[in-house]
Amino acid sequence: MLTATIYTLLGFQVVVSFLIIITVLMQRPKSEGLGAAFGGGMTENLFGAQTTSVLATFTRWLGGTFLLLTLTLSVLYAKQSTTRSAIQQQLMNSPKAAVASSPGLAKPSAPPLAAPAPSAARSPARVPSAAPSAAGR
Repeated sequence: MLTATIYTLLGFQVVVSFLIIITVLMQRPKSEGLGAAFGGGMTENLFGAQTTSVLATFTRWLGGTFLLLTLTLSVLYAKQSTTRSAIQQQLMNSPKAAVASSPGLAKPSAPPLAAPAPSAARSPARVPSAAPSAAGR
């Protein structure tokens, strides 16, 4: 039920988003920018002389609707993530298996490696290099 509500509200949010885009593009800016390219004068002929105030009011209402839908969807998504699915509930209620019985965690049959001999811990002896040094010339 919660998933169907989320998808329905998400569909409304997509529609509201497209309506916001369309109304913003239909508005006539003072500098005659993008609104004139999409027929800014046509909207005045179509909707009347008060197109600017009507479109601005409609944009405000759509913006408020978009904000409320976004907040509602975020609450519903948070509520959906806290509810456990049937599989999660079944896993939480099942008895825990013993850790030692799993084959991946069985003890190895080979003995552990021995520690290195103390003589190997000393620094290696210095070997003279075959190339003559620049200081000797």
